[in-house]
Amino acid sequence: MKKILIAACAGTLMTAASASDTPQDYTHVLPLTTSAKQGVLQLRLPKDVYLHARSPMLDDLRVFDASGMLQPFALRTPGAEARISHRDRPLTIFPLTSAAGPASRLDLDVSTTTDGRLVSVKLKPEVGAATTTVPQLAALVLDLGKDAANTPVDALRFTLPAGTQEYSAQVWLETSNDMKQWDTVGAAELNWLVNKDAQTLSNDRLAFNARSFRYARLSWRSGTPLQFASITAEQPTQTSTALPAEQLLIQPTAGKQPQDLLYATPPAIAPLKAGLQFSDNNAVLAGTLGVYRELPARQAGQGATWRFDPLVSSTFYRILQGDQVRSSGDVDVPPVHATQWVLRTSVPSPLKPALRLNWQPATLVFLASGNGPYTLAVGRASATPVARDLSQVAPGFSDAEVQKLEQVSAGPAVQQQGSGVQDASSALEAATAAQRRLIVLWGVLLLGVGVLGFMVWRLVRSSRSTPPAS
Repeated sequence: MKKILIAACAGTLMTAASASDTPQDYTHVLPLTTSAKQGVLQLRLPKDVYLHARSPMLDDLRVFDASGMLQPFALRTPGAEARISHRDRPLTIFPLTSAAGPASRLDLDVSTTTDGRLVSVKLKPEVGAATTTVPQLAALVLDLGKDAANTPVDALRFTLPAGTQEYSAQVWLETSNDMKQWDTVGAAELNWLVNKDAQTLSNDRLAFNARSFRYARLSWRSGTPLQFASITAEQPTQTSTALPAEQLLIQPTAGKQPQDLLYATPPAIAPLKAGLQFSDNNAVLAGTLGVYRELPARQAGQGATWRFDPLVSSTFYRILQGDQVRSSGDVDVPPVHATQWVLRTSVPSPLKPALRLNWQPATLVFLASGNGPYTLAVGRASATPVARDLSQVAPGFSDAEVQKLEQVSAGPAVQQQGSGVQDASSALEAATAAQRRLIVLWGVLLLGVGVLGFMVWRLVRSSRSTPPAS
């Protein structure tokens, strides 16, 4: 019973000691600036967060509002940005004229080569249709070429013929791969308007969902059919652009072995690339980048409590050849969290290059549900993680919508001064001292209860052993 009471009281004290979670409990704060009052926002974590974080997984990261209320947030790893550009694809235009005027149903007489290239296209005469003396433009047939099946198109762009400045019409587009079966793609209003200052306002594109086709047929639903000077197909091309990475340059110190150089690294940084930066020219250094690992007690023997884990080996250099400087680039490294990176060479070297680490910062997505301005806090040992799943911060948001969230800007990190900032050692010492005092207090109390019980037992026993008076 005594042990249960002491453990329960100690646990209550430790819970109360760690319940405080305010901006003053963190070593550094960064002011956040946003134009939105409420909603879901995002922030690409600045370098200062990684330099001052105490946790490898950013467990000591918080977002507070002006009143010190914690705001829900999630961390996500951003991928490469996908950008869509367009490449022009030339095509061949075949005008279709009809003596009966614009036809409501286009029956084609087609002549092609063995590879499907159109040679001639003309309309079959409609039986019983009234004819005019002058043939009129009825439609345009477009040939995109034999490799069009492998190159999707999502728009057509039109150019007016020379001498035409204003034009307006509604065009209708159909596509086919065999000139027999036609699929309706869509329509567009084409307009070219010129004001009194000779400025042209134009809508010269017909856009549709990307699709592959060999032939296209353009007809008019309103406006006068026009032989365009050119029609260009636009092919969408998607390119992935890597987001800019953060970079940190670390100066070396002596390692555990004479051939080791030690680089103290913030634990939150898990680099993707690493390289060496030499201060002098004509320097070549072959070595292995790795980390120190502590050995478990059962493996530690003969005084050794650590080992060197190699991660990547390379030859680093900076050579001045004439007017050209040749230098080794960064190499890919496993993304590990370590407080120390090590460069080990085969023999001790007088070169002391700096270590260059490159990493991709995480993106913080938070719900601005409080009162601004908001503050980002970081730097607290043994902090418990509070980051949530993205679906709990931005429920119902698609990946595309999350990427388009408003970007919040963060100011420089401000180190907090005064007694309000708790570091790891002082907090641990305070909690340990309080726990010790509570245990002593309960021990004295239980000892007093025990002594009192013993005295009562002696009195009861003495009264039973004494004979009654005559």
